[in-house]
Amino acid sequence: MPTATYRLQVQPAFPFAAAAAAVPYLASLGVSHLHLSPVLEAVPGSPHGYDVVDPTRVREELGGEEGLRALAGTAREHGLGLVADIVPNHMAMAPRHNRALWEVLREGPKSPYARWFDIDWEAGGGQVLVPVLGGPVGAELAHLRTDGGVLRYHDHVLPLREGTEELPLPQLLDAQWYRPVWWRLARTELNYRRFFSISELIGVRVEDPEVFEATHGTVLRLLHEGVLDGLRVDHPDGLADPDTYLERLHEATGGRWTVVEKILADGERLPASWPVAGTTGYDALRRVDGLFTDPEGARRLLDHYRHFAAPQTDRGGDWAATARRAAYGVLSHELAAELDRLTRVASRVCATSPDPALRDRAPWALRTALEELLVRLEVYRPYSSGDPADVVTEEAAEQARAAFAVPEEAGAVDVVRGLVLGGAGPARADFRARFAQTASALRAKSVEDTAFYRYVPFLAANEVGGDPGSPGVSPADFHAYCARVQRDWPATGTVVSTHDTKRSADVRAALAVLTECPARWAEELAQATHAEEGGPDGQLAWAAWQTVFGLGPAAPERVREAMLKHAREAGLYTSWTEQEPPYEDAVAAFVTAGPCGVPGERVAALRDALEPHVRANVLGTALVHLTMPGVPDVYQGTEHEYLALVDPDNRRPARFAPPEPGEESAKGSVTTAALRLRRRRPEVFGASATYEPLAAEGPAAAHCLAFARSGGAVTAVTRLSLRLAEAGGWRETVLPLPPGRWADALAPERAFTGHARVAELFARLPVALLERVD
Repeated sequence: MPTATYRLQVQPAFPFAAAAAAVPYLASLGVSHLHLSPVLEAVPGSPHGYDVVDPTRVREELGGEEGLRALAGTAREHGLGLVADIVPNHMAMAPRHNRALWEVLREGPKSPYARWFDIDWEAGGGQVLVPVLGGPVGAELAHLRTDGGVLRYHDHVLPLREGTEELPLPQLLDAQWYRPVWWRLARTELNYRRFFSISELIGVRVEDPEVFEATHGTVLRLLHEGVLDGLRVDHPDGLADPDTYLERLHEATGGRWTVVEKILADGERLPASWPVAGTTGYDALRRVDGLFTDPEGARRLLDHYRHFAAPQTDRGGDWAATARRAAYGVLSHELAAELDRLTRVASRVCATSPDPALRDRAPWALRTALEELLVRLEVYRPYSSGDPADVVTEEAAEQARAAFAVPEEAGAVDVVRGLVLGGAGPARADFRARFAQTASALRAKSVEDTAFYRYVPFLAANEVGGDPGSPGVSPADFHAYCARVQRDWPATGTVVSTHDTKRSADVRAALAVLTECPARWAEELAQATHAEEGGPDGQLAWAAWQTVFGLGPAAPERVREAMLKHAREAGLYTSWTEQEPPYEDAVAAFVTAGPCGVPGERVAALRDALEPHVRANVLGTALVHLTMPGVPDVYQGTEHEYLALVDPDNRRPARFAPPEPGEESAKGSVTTAALRLRRRRPEVFGASATYEPLAAEGPAAAHCLAFARSGGAVTAVTRLSLRLAEAGGWRETVLPLPPGRWADALAPERAFTGHARVAELFARLPVALLERVD
């Protein structure tokens, strides 16, 4: 079990050799393992590696297997192991580079690789639809040509079926095992499963034991040869059968430490039967962020946002309504092909059933029932190890029935719900798997990739696994969560910044201060926007102003790029596929002239005035994350101040420059002290450790969050420090300590016994990490 991991985004601009050069510095921080982004062969130039093209080889652009082994050797010399990210759900839809896919397109369903990919051959009329054309095929024929046994279209290269080279082009297209189509048809006509709605990533059938062995052989060999020590599994929700996959993986790895990128909705639990250490940590992120959020202030921010953004608030002023509208939109557009396929599967099950109540169901009614039930799921997906009745509830079914325009057809809801809840036979099992896969894709696309960009009163709450409708977390709820984790998943991962977070932890920590002064924020924003028009629309303007507050001084192009992505993801006035240049030009001009211009100086001045409270949140977030139950993952560069926005801003190549003696930042000091204590005292923080909430006493007790780990370490942080200052400070508040003598890990000359006056405990910093020394 790692004590702490350090995430590195390996890429051509930061290969294995660069990671090896950073090892001495990273080892000095106190982590036990390096956590590498995907290391297998990916599309050339890929900055992230999730678009795998060959799972049997280590990526040459990173240094190949020789470079990975050299990195592992250097890491071992400094006492570090390696954890790698694996991508079982999908591969790149890039035939030119993906040899297995190339063979399928050339040889069709009889190819030995055909079982690798999740393709509905029947729906495609015996062909795979390949969305590479820039327009309808008739308009693009002039750009298609055969050349040396391949079909070329601009930069795309596709194989030719044997014996078709001499055919006229229209006949040749009919003779292939694939058909090039207009990329816009990806919405409705594709016949292969994708990663969410990304047509460039094709689903892989790792539920097939032979496919599992073929796609995991290299990673498993590296594990058994000691090159790798653990795994992070990307997006298990996309798999047909995550339960069986994880059991097979656990057996194949010999029980190595493995965490899964499983997103848990509020109240959702990780399936207890999964043989994994836990999640990658988004459930922890939501709790840590919530500690430093004032719930009442967040509600006041929403009121101010509604006033500021009017009249657009009907499209983003209520969280539940915003999320529901986004879900309907995604099902009817980005995931229309997936919904159609699910409808076909349901129709086949009904058509072959001996039950007349099933046989008589019209496909359109089944499709409507599926749509209405899917948008009402409150978890990411149902699992075979769970109770589907907890997912597709009777309340959801009742609401779905009421949505039918033809009441006589509302019985289709009960048919679909019955299929989800159970029943024997491979057809029903296939339906349940498809339903679950579609559910997870819908949740990701409609919530994280759409609604989070439409509902923007408090941007810090809009992170994976978050609940923007209820962003605050009470100390009692946080302690209950930690106790449950320590009991059930003590080796789970925890994170606060990742390559997928829309804003780094330090940006979110700054934004959290706004929940302590919502009226002040609204007033400053009104003054800042008085001299200009307020932006292309109120929603985007509010989001842009919060972005520059959270980010602090930054190059305007970073903000412009992030806000352009924001507007396209929201999909209200422009989108990735239906871009509106006049609107996007207006967004860029507004960002430059407003938030990043002279008016933005007022917001910058407000951030400067609130800097002590931003600092309290930054340090508190870091220390809680590094000492709470679980295995903390430190994202590259976040041991010091790290202000980043959504990718690609947060995927920039890491640059390591250890601070000179005496110049280390407060965050750097807190981070290294916590990590080194974890490494030195694994019994205090490990799987057999304990977690004990500590309650401060006195007039400001609610502002001190504290806990003890195994009687050997105490964490104490300041929460809602602006409210604390306004109420008169700590005064006579004290923190009772467990028995023993407690030294300050950041200043060993300081020690406490019995209790500590909180004002004294936080005299140097707004946080404290104590170690029992006697």
